[in-house]
Amino acid sequence: MSLSMGACPHAWQQHHLHHRGRMWAASPAFRRQLFLLRSLAPTCADGGRASSSSLRPHLMYAAAGPVYEADAEAVVRRITPPLDRARHKGQAGKIAIIGGCREYTGAPYFAAISALRVGADLSHVFCTKDAATVIKSYSPELIVHPILEESYSVRDDERESVSSSILAEVIKWMERFDCIVVGPGLGRDSFLMDCVGNIMRHARQANIPTVVDGDGLFLITNNIGLVEDNSLAILTPNVYEYKRLVQKVLNCEVNEENASEQLTALCQKIGGVTIMRKGKADLISDGKKVTQVSTFGSPRRCGGQGDILSGSVAVFSSWARHFLLSNEQPKETRKAAALAFEKNKRSTVTTDIIEFLGQSLEDICPAGR
Repeated sequence: MSLSMGACPHAWQQHHLHHRGRMWAASPAFRRQLFLLRSLAPTCADGGRASSSSLRPHLMYAAAGPVYEADAEAVVRRITPPLDRARHKGQAGKIAIIGGCREYTGAPYFAAISALRVGADLSHVFCTKDAATVIKSYSPELIVHPILEESYSVRDDERESVSSSILAEVIKWMERFDCIVVGPGLGRDSFLMDCVGNIMRHARQANIPTVVDGDGLFLITNNIGLVEDNSLAILTPNVYEYKRLVQKVLNCEVNEENASEQLTALCQKIGGVTIMRKGKADLISDGKKVTQVSTFGSPRRCGGQGDILSGSVAVFSSWARHFLLSNEQPKETRKAAALAFEKNKRSTVTTDIIEFLGQSLEDICPAGR
C-alpha cells in the first residue's frame, strides 16, 4: 500500500528518509567511503571495528570472503566532522596535492579544489614553478608551493642538491597534512619522478595516508617498493593503469571473469594497500574484502573526474581515519556527478561536478544539524 503524505505526514516522512537512505547506500561515493572507513584505520578508539550492526552481507562474494554494505544513516553520521563553533581551522582536514607541471595544470587544480568543496579546511598544491602561477590563477583558495623541478631546468651536477632542497621544503609542511594525493598532472619527467618518490618515502615514514592517482601510478608501477606493505596507501587506477599494475606485479593479463579474486591477489602481493579499480563497475579491495560499486553517476565521461575522486578520497580517508582513532560522531556525502549531469546533460564538464559537491553534502547532512 502506498503512503499518503496527507493521511500520515510522519509516516510519509519516515518512508521518504528510508528511501533516500537506500538510494545513498547504493551510491558510488557511499560504498567507496564506507570501505575506506572500515579499512584505513584498523581499530576504533575502544579497540573494536566499525559497528557490525551497521553492516550486512552483499550478494557478491570474493575469494577473500563476503562483500559488505551498511546501513546508510549509521555511516553517514560517522564520517563528516560536525560544523560547530568550538572547532578551529584545519580540524576538518588539511590536504596536499603533489603534482602539476608545464603541460598539466588542470588535474592538480581539480583535485585540490574538490578537497575544499567536499569540506577540507585547507588544500595545498606542490607543483613546478612553471605550473604554479597558472594553478594559483584558477582560485585564490589554494595554497600553491612552486618548489618542484623538471630535468630541463636542472643541470646534471645540481640534481642531488636540488633534490635534497625540494625534499627539505616539503618536509617542513608534511606533518601538518592529514593526507596527500600524489600524481594529478605530475607528468613523467625522470628527475621530477625521483623527487616525488623521495616525498612518498618521507610521507610513509611520517604515517601520512597517501592517495596515488594519474602519473603517480606510473611512478609506483615502476617502483612498487614506494607503496609495498603500506596500509595507508590508496591506489585509484583506471582501466589502463590497472592493466599495467597487474602485468607488473602479477606478471599476467587482467582477468575479467575472476576480477575480484585477481584484485584481492594484487592487493596481497603489493601488501596491505587499498586499490580502487575504476571501470564500468568499480571494485575496491584491501586484500581482505572486496566491494563493488555498480551505480553509474554520469554517462558524460569528461576528463578530470578521476581528479575529483582523488581529492575527495583524500578528505574522506582523513575523516574516516580520524573518526576511527578518536571515536567522534561525524557525517558523510554522496557523489555529485549525477546531479551535474541532470542539470547539464552532454555539456557536463568537470567544473560542473565540482559545483555540486557542496550541495550533495548538504542534501545528506544539512549544516544546521
